Amino acid sequence: MNITVNEELLAYIDPLTPEENEALERSLLAEGCRDALVLWGDVLVDGHNRHRICTQHGIAFNTVQNTRFTSIDDVHLWMIEQHLGRRSVSDFQRGVLALRRKDILTARVQPATAEASGSEAAPAAGIPKPEPVPTMGAIAKSARISNATINQIEKIQKSAAPELVAAVKSGTISINAAATVASLPMHAQVAAVAGGKKELQQAARQVRESQAVARTEPETPEGVIARLRQTITELSAENAALKARLAELAA
Repeated sequence: MNITVNEELLAYIDPLTPEENEALERSLLAEGCRDALVLWGDVLVDGHNRHRICTQHGIAFNTVQNTRFTSIDDVHLWMIEQHLGRRSVSDFQRGVLALRRKDILTARVQPATAEASGSEAAPAAGIPKPEPVPTMGAIAKSARISNATINQIEKIQKSAAPELVAAVKSGTISINAAATVASLPMHAQVAAVAGGKKELQQAARQVRESQAVARTEPETPEGVIARLRQTITELSAENAALKARLAELAA
Protein backbone atom coordinates (compact mmCIF):
# COMPACT_ATOMS: atom_id res chain seq x y z
CA MET A 1 0.00 0.00 0.00
CA ASN A 2 1.44 3.36 -1.07
CA ILE A 3 0.83 5.99 1.60
CA THR A 4 2.39 9.44 1.32
CA VAL A 5 3.08 11.40 4.51
CA ASN A 6 2.80 15.10 3.73
CA GLU A 7 5.12 17.00 6.09
CA GLU A 8 2.89 20.08 6.07
CA LEU A 9 -0.14 18.04 7.13
CA LEU A 10 1.96 16.18 9.70
CA ALA A 11 2.94 19.51 11.30
CA TYR A 12 -0.52 21.08 11.00
CA ILE A 13 -1.66 19.65 14.35
CA ASP A 14 0.50 19.82 17.49
CA PRO A 15 2.37 16.54 18.09
CA LEU A 16 1.53 14.16 20.91
CA THR A 17 3.31 14.60 24.21
CA PRO A 18 5.69 11.75 25.14
CA GLU A 19 3.08 10.48 27.62
CA GLU A 20 0.30 10.52 25.01
CA ASN A 21 2.53 8.77 22.50
CA GLU A 22 3.38 6.02 25.02
CA ALA A 23 -0.31 5.53 25.84
CA LEU A 24 -1.21 5.23 22.15
CA GLU A 25 1.61 2.78 21.53
CA ARG A 26 0.47 0.58 24.42
CA SER A 27 -3.10 0.64 23.13
CA LEU A 28 -2.10 -0.30 19.57
CA LEU A 29 0.15 -3.13 20.78
CA ALA A 30 -2.58 -4.50 23.04
CA GLU A 31 -5.68 -4.00 20.88
CA GLY A 32 -4.45 -3.40 17.33
CA CYS A 33 -5.43 -0.46 15.12
CA ARG A 34 -9.23 -0.37 15.31
CA ASP A 35 -9.83 2.93 13.47
CA ALA A 36 -9.08 3.25 9.76
CA LEU A 37 -6.52 5.79 8.58
CA VAL A 38 -8.05 8.51 6.37
CA LEU A 39 -6.50 9.12 2.94
CA TRP A 40 -6.91 11.71 0.18
CA GLY A 41 -5.68 9.75 -2.78
CA ASP A 42 -2.43 8.35 -1.41
CA VAL A 43 -1.89 11.26 1.01
CA LEU A 44 -2.37 10.48 4.70
CA VAL A 45 -4.81 12.95 6.26
CA ASP A 46 -5.72 11.46 9.64
CA GLY A 47 -3.84 8.87 11.66
CA HIS A 48 -0.21 9.99 11.36
CA ASN A 49 0.72 8.75 14.84
CA ARG A 50 -1.08 5.44 14.38
CA HIS A 51 0.56 4.97 10.97
CA ARG A 52 4.03 5.63 12.44
CA ILE A 53 3.58 3.25 15.36
CA CYS A 54 1.89 0.52 13.31
CA THR A 55 4.64 0.69 10.69
CA GLN A 56 7.29 0.50 13.39
CA HIS A 57 5.78 -2.59 15.04
CA GLY A 58 4.26 -4.30 12.00
CA ILE A 59 0.68 -3.80 13.22
CA ALA A 60 -2.00 -4.22 10.53
CA PHE A 61 -4.28 -1.26 9.78
CA ASN A 62 -7.09 -0.35 7.39
CA THR A 63 -7.54 2.81 5.30
CA VAL A 64 -10.53 4.72 4.00
CA GLN A 65 -10.76 7.35 1.26
CA ASN A 66 -12.45 10.70 1.86
CA THR A 67 -13.84 11.62 -1.54
CA ARG A 68 -15.27 14.98 -0.48
CA PHE A 69 -11.93 16.79 -0.48
CA THR A 70 -11.41 19.08 -3.48
CA SER A 71 -8.49 21.15 -2.18
CA ILE A 72 -5.91 21.30 0.60
CA ASP A 73 -8.17 23.82 2.36
CA ASP A 74 -10.89 21.15 2.53
CA VAL A 75 -8.35 18.83 4.11
CA HIS A 76 -7.32 21.47 6.67
CA LEU A 77 -10.93 22.26 7.59
CA TRP A 78 -11.71 18.57 8.06
CA MET A 79 -8.62 18.06 10.23
CA ILE A 80 -9.60 21.06 12.35
CA GLU A 81 -13.14 19.75 12.88
CA GLN A 82 -11.82 16.33 13.89
CA HIS A 83 -9.42 17.73 16.47
CA LEU A 84 -11.85 20.29 17.90
CA GLY A 85 -14.01 17.38 19.03
CA ARG A 86 -11.25 15.50 20.84
CA ARG A 87 -11.09 15.70 24.63
CA SER A 88 -7.29 15.46 24.75
CA VAL A 89 -6.87 18.79 22.94
CA SER A 90 -6.18 21.72 25.30
CA ASP A 91 -8.14 24.98 25.38
CA PHE A 92 -5.22 26.79 23.77
CA GLN A 93 -4.91 24.23 20.97
CA ARG A 94 -8.67 24.35 20.29
CA GLY A 95 -8.56 28.13 20.15
CA VAL A 96 -5.65 28.08 17.69
CA LEU A 97 -7.47 25.55 15.48
CA ALA A 98 -10.71 27.53 15.55
CA LEU A 99 -8.84 30.70 14.53
CA ARG A 100 -7.18 28.77 11.67
CA ARG A 101 -10.64 27.78 10.48
CA LYS A 102 -11.68 31.44 10.52
CA ASP A 103 -8.61 32.40 8.45
CA ILE A 104 -9.36 29.73 5.82
CA LEU A 105 -13.01 30.77 5.51
CA THR A 106 -12.03 34.44 5.36
CA ALA A 107 -9.60 33.72 2.51
CA ARG A 108 -12.34 31.84 0.65
CA VAL A 109 -14.93 34.57 1.03
CA GLN A 110 -12.70 37.49 -0.04
CA PRO A 111 -12.00 36.31 -3.63
CA ALA A 112 -15.66 35.39 -4.09
CA THR A 113 -16.74 38.83 -2.85
CA ALA A 114 -14.27 40.61 -5.13
CA GLU A 115 -15.42 38.57 -8.13
CA ALA A 116 -19.08 39.23 -7.39
CA SER A 117 -18.51 42.99 -7.04
CA GLY A 118 -16.76 43.12 -10.41
CA SER A 119 -19.43 41.25 -12.32
CA GLU A 120 -23.20 41.41 -12.41
CA ALA A 121 -23.52 37.90 -13.77
CA ALA A 122 -25.38 35.40 -11.61
CA PRO A 123 -23.27 32.64 -10.05
CA ALA A 124 -23.04 29.45 -12.04
CA ALA A 125 -25.59 26.80 -11.16
CA GLY A 126 -24.29 24.00 -8.97
CA ILE A 127 -21.36 25.99 -7.54
CA PRO A 128 -21.83 26.26 -3.76
CA LYS A 129 -21.46 29.62 -2.07
CA PRO A 130 -18.46 29.88 0.26
CA GLU A 131 -19.21 29.26 3.91
CA PRO A 132 -19.65 32.57 5.76
CA VAL A 133 -16.87 33.73 8.06
CA PRO A 134 -17.81 32.91 11.66
CA THR A 135 -18.00 35.62 14.30
CA MET A 136 -15.57 35.59 17.22
CA GLY A 137 -18.43 34.37 19.39
CA ALA A 138 -19.04 31.43 17.05
CA ILE A 139 -15.31 30.68 16.98
CA ALA A 140 -15.18 30.60 20.78
CA LYS A 141 -18.24 28.33 20.91
CA SER A 142 -16.74 25.87 18.41
CA ALA A 143 -13.59 25.70 20.55
CA ARG A 144 -15.67 25.35 23.75
CA ILE A 145 -14.00 28.36 25.36
CA SER A 146 -15.16 31.85 26.35
CA ASN A 147 -15.12 34.93 24.13
CA ALA A 148 -12.47 36.45 26.39
CA THR A 149 -10.25 33.39 26.03
CA ILE A 150 -10.45 33.29 22.22
CA ASN A 151 -9.50 36.98 22.13
CA GLN A 152 -6.54 36.28 24.43
CA ILE A 153 -5.40 33.41 22.21
CA GLU A 154 -5.62 35.64 19.15
CA LYS A 155 -3.46 38.23 20.93
CA ILE A 156 -0.91 35.54 21.84
CA GLN A 157 -0.75 34.41 18.22
CA LYS A 158 -0.19 37.96 16.99
CA SER A 159 2.15 39.33 19.67
CA ALA A 160 3.78 36.55 21.69
CA ALA A 161 7.36 35.43 21.25
CA PRO A 162 7.76 31.75 20.26
CA GLU A 163 9.19 31.04 23.71
CA LEU A 164 6.05 32.44 25.35
CA VAL A 165 3.81 30.37 23.07
CA ALA A 166 5.79 27.26 24.04
CA ALA A 167 5.30 28.15 27.72
CA VAL A 168 1.52 28.31 27.20
CA LYS A 169 1.47 24.95 25.41
CA SER A 170 3.48 23.31 28.18
CA GLY A 171 1.22 24.73 30.88
CA THR A 172 3.95 26.85 32.47
CA ILE A 173 1.74 29.93 32.14
CA SER A 174 -2.01 30.35 31.72
CA ILE A 175 -3.63 31.75 28.59
CA ASN A 176 -4.79 34.80 30.53
CA ALA A 177 -1.33 35.57 31.94
CA ALA A 178 0.39 34.87 28.61
CA ALA A 179 -1.87 37.36 26.81
CA THR A 180 -0.85 39.96 29.40
CA VAL A 181 2.87 39.23 29.11
CA ALA A 182 2.50 39.36 25.29
CA SER A 183 2.00 43.13 25.61
CA LEU A 184 5.68 43.44 26.59
CA PRO A 185 8.44 43.84 23.97
CA MET A 186 9.73 40.58 22.51
CA HIS A 187 13.03 40.65 24.38
CA ALA A 188 11.22 41.16 27.68
CA GLN A 189 8.88 38.23 26.95
CA VAL A 190 11.83 35.96 26.19
CA ALA A 191 13.58 37.07 29.35
CA ALA A 192 10.49 36.45 31.48
CA VAL A 193 10.16 32.91 30.06
CA ALA A 194 13.83 32.28 30.80
CA GLY A 195 13.20 33.29 34.41
CA GLY A 196 10.69 30.47 34.88
CA LYS A 197 7.12 30.21 36.13
CA LYS A 198 7.43 32.66 39.03
CA GLU A 199 9.07 35.27 36.82
CA LEU A 200 6.25 34.96 34.29
CA GLN A 201 3.58 35.30 36.96
CA GLN A 202 5.31 38.34 38.41
CA ALA A 203 5.65 39.95 34.98
CA ALA A 204 1.95 39.39 34.26
CA ARG A 205 0.94 40.86 37.63
CA GLN A 206 3.11 43.95 37.22
CA VAL A 207 1.85 44.57 33.67
CA ARG A 208 -1.78 44.36 34.84
CA GLU A 209 -1.12 46.78 37.69
CA SER A 210 0.67 49.22 35.39
CA GLN A 211 -2.07 49.04 32.76
CA ALA A 212 -4.82 49.58 35.34
CA VAL A 213 -3.22 52.74 36.72
CA ALA A 214 -2.23 54.08 33.29
CA ARG A 215 -5.82 53.68 32.02
CA THR A 216 -7.35 55.64 34.88
CA GLU A 217 -4.65 58.23 35.53
CA PRO A 218 -2.37 58.43 32.47
CA GLU A 219 -0.84 61.86 33.16
CA THR A 220 -0.81 61.83 36.94
CA PRO A 221 2.22 60.93 39.07
CA GLU A 222 0.57 57.53 39.65
CA GLY A 223 0.39 56.98 35.88
CA VAL A 224 4.05 57.90 35.47
CA ILE A 225 4.95 55.51 38.28
CA ALA A 226 2.94 52.75 36.57
CA ARG A 227 4.90 53.20 33.36
CA LEU A 228 8.16 53.16 35.32
CA ARG A 229 7.09 49.93 36.99
CA GLN A 230 6.47 48.36 33.59
CA THR A 231 9.97 49.40 32.52
CA ILE A 232 11.34 47.85 35.71
CA THR A 233 9.44 44.66 34.88
CA GLU A 234 11.10 44.49 31.49
CA LEU A 235 14.56 45.19 32.91
CA SER A 236 14.08 42.64 35.71
CA ALA A 237 13.10 40.00 33.17
CA GLU A 238 16.20 40.76 31.12
CA ASN A 239 18.36 40.56 34.25
CA ALA A 240 16.90 37.14 35.14
CA ALA A 241 17.64 35.88 31.63
CA LEU A 242 21.25 37.12 31.81
CA LYS A 243 21.76 35.41 35.17
CA ALA A 244 20.38 32.15 33.75
CA ARG A 245 22.66 32.45 30.73
CA LEU A 246 25.73 33.13 32.92
CA ALA A 247 24.87 30.09 35.04
CA GLU A 248 24.72 27.96 31.90
CA LEU A 249 28.11 29.23 30.72
CA ALA A 250 29.66 28.66 34.15
CA ALA A 251 28.38 25.08 34.15
